[in-house]
Amino acid sequence: MTVSSTKILPESEVAPRLSHGDGDHERFSHYADKNKITESYVTGSPVRALCGKVWVPSRDPKKYPVCPECKEIYEGLPKGEPSGE
Repeated sequence: MTVSSTKILPESEVAPRLSHGDGDHERFSHYADKNKITESYVTGSPVRALCGKVWVPSRDPKKYPVCPECKEIYEGLPKGEPSGE
């Protein structure tokens, strides 16, 4: 007679994986400080987008849709004063 036992693992919360590998920057263009993006193209240093993504810009952002989080944050920022007065 063979007796086998079954282990019951503790419950764990499983969250869906929403990102693809090294980040959604592969699928979206992000908003970040223009000067930091320019510096990143020259130095290769990472940039932090408004949504919090950190990446090194290397592709034409016009080829991708704008990150919805970045867009929402940007639209919620206070507008600057008009210049040239």
